[in-house]
Amino acid sequence: MFLLVPSPTPTVTPSPTPSPSSLPGLEDLTNMGAALVNGACGRDGGIICELAQTVLPPAWAPFVASVLATLIAIVLITAVALILRKVAVRLITGIVQRASSGRPTLAGRLRGKDPAPLEGLDAIMAERRRQRAETMGSVLNSTASVIILGTAALTILERLSVPIAPVLTSVGILGVAIGFGAQELVKDFIAGMFMLLEDQYGVGDVIDAGAASGTVEAVTLRITRLRDADGRVWYVRNGTITRVGNESQGWSRATVDVPVAYTADIPVVRDLLRKVVEEIWNDPDYRDSVVVEEPQVWGIEQISGTAVVFRVNAKTIPSHQSEIARELRIRIKSALDQASIPIANVA
Repeated sequence: MFLLVPSPTPTVTPSPTPSPSSLPGLEDLTNMGAALVNGACGRDGGIICELAQTVLPPAWAPFVASVLATLIAIVLITAVALILRKVAVRLITGIVQRASSGRPTLAGRLRGKDPAPLEGLDAIMAERRRQRAETMGSVLNSTASVIILGTAALTILERLSVPIAPVLTSVGILGVAIGFGAQELVKDFIAGMFMLLEDQYGVGDVIDAGAASGTVEAVTLRITRLRDADGRVWYVRNGTITRVGNESQGWSRATVDVPVAYTADIPVVRDLLRKVVEEIWNDPDYRDSVVVEEPQVWGIEQISGTAVVFRVNAKTIPSHQSEIARELRIRIKSALDQASIPIANVA
């Protein structure tokens, strides 16, 4: 006989009611924002990161912090580059000024007196030194600016996550291409640099550059501008100048030949010429300002059947030898006429 036993009723457990803090997606978004901030700013964080996390929502904090950090870095790099460039320019300018003006002597500094003003040949050499120093200072300032600002630009590009290696490779290839195409230009600049460093010539000098000769009106790293006796202006590239004859560097020499009759009294003519050069040496309009040394009568230079040629020499400041030569001829002619000594024809 079978007994029917009723089966137990299954127990149903109620599911928990979801809380407001566990809404789907909100906790994940919070964790994602914190991870982005920590990844962008690092575990240690910083002032910018802490400020961004405190003020901004987690989703915006990493982007704003990254932008602010990049902008501040760019501003600092630019400021440092400008400060370094200013310091370099001031240093170069100070060195150029000291090199162009020269230093006072130790005795003068101890006495507290300024050096005496330069005159004659010393003044001209000081002016040439000043021009050369200023030109080299301009070149050095440009070079320092290019190096400092170029380095700052590359650093800023690296900060902006711009790959520098392709840029440097492209610049190198472009430089090689320009170098092959502009060999003559590079040659002119290098020749101009050495010309300035060695002080081969300067503005106001009378030079013979091979292709042209005349007075130098302008000197740059690429060309030299000359004006000849007819007024023509010549532009000569520095790279094409293989030799330079400078008639105005340091000092010049005025040479005058005086032909007298073969029968003239030699001692009398020599004494007369010595008196003339003494007069011009004692003339305040010429002494030291134009004539730097006492003129000399070198004596007899030539003898022919009809004439005896005396030579008179005077050392002058650059480019004034023609002026002194003309003045010597005028005074010698007047003295010979007063002494009734005829000027002979040179055969």
